[in-house]
Amino acid sequence: MLEFCKKILAKVSFDRALFAKELKKSTRWLKGAERESLKKWCLKKYGDLYGDLILTTFSNPALV
Repeated sequence: MLEFCKKILAKVSFDRALFAKELKKSTRWLKGAERESLKKWCLKKYGDLYGDLILTTFSNPALV
């Protein structure tokens, strides 16, 4: 599931709103180590574009 989420995020990375929507869905699907791995991957790959969005999404306690 982690690899699937990465593929989807890569495909929608051109649009901030789509990226945010798919990132929220991904955080709901993944748990534990996979979720942390996705966070690190997102920050490494898209941190310069969407760093604030990524950190906000992963720090939201409602999604945990």
